[in-house]
Amino acid sequence: MRAPVLSTLALGALLVVLGACTTGGGVASSAAPSAPAATAVASQAPGAVTTADLNGRTFVSTNADGHSLVPSSAIRLTFAGMHLGTSAGCNQMSGEYGIIDRLLQVGMLAMTEMACQEPLMAQDTWLAAFLPGAATTLDGDTLTLAKDGVTITFLDDEVANPDQALEGTRWVLDGIVSGDAVSSVPIGATASLTFKSGSVTVEAGCNSGSGSYTLGEGTITFGPLVMTRRPCEAGVMGLETAMTQVLTGEATYAIDGGALTLMNGANGLVFKAAS
Repeated sequence: MRAPVLSTLALGALLVVLGACTTGGGVASSAAPSAPAATAVASQAPGAVTTADLNGRTFVSTNADGHSLVPSSAIRLTFAGMHLGTSAGCNQMSGEYGIIDRLLQVGMLAMTEMACQEPLMAQDTWLAAFLPGAATTLDGDTLTLAKDGVTITFLDDEVANPDQALEGTRWVLDGIVSGDAVSSVPIGATASLTFKSGSVTVEAGCNSGSGSYTLGEGTITFGPLVMTRRPCEAGVMGLETAMTQVLTGEATYAIDGGALTLMNGANGLVFKAAS
């Protein structure tokens, strides 16, 4: 079952505007339809889609015709009210959207500023240009966007990626949340958590350790961690500090498919299930 906390994070902490940066592919914000106009668009024609049909749903790409996505990457689209959140393997983008005459209308997109490999950075730019004006159809759990000879097929994330179990899964750190900022894991560092039978194993990039935990309703209460004390580079030590801040006392957690989010006050950690 999807935890409601994550949808808030996806459009809050994870899609936060780290700068007033905008993408060249977005249309001016004045071009985005107002909520009443977009919501009023409705049709019984096969494949027709309205914002109401998409509200509260996340879709992940399953096929691309006419364009090659970066290997092992996928496009995610998250719809909440009149807001669209999207990513293609690197940065998160968000903005207002609507659907008029089956065409996706996208306002000016805000983007996080995570540094990624160049192919993924270029894919961000391509996606921002592709979305505005894409022909949009919905058939049950399958969403299709088509534009300029490119057709991307998406499947509802709840169907494509059932929630992973918290316990028994190795969760690899993918992002660090600090207040309104989301940062990437230092290059070359690997951090992870594995929960099993009341004990959590922690890899913090350099040092490692373990501790106890207790599950509540959407919460995890961590006992004291026992960690090794090897000297580490400053960047990796910062990663370890960020992890231990979250893994202290009670934290909220949410699982969405293969993603785990832990939040402890303004600090958070975002993990992906190891394949």
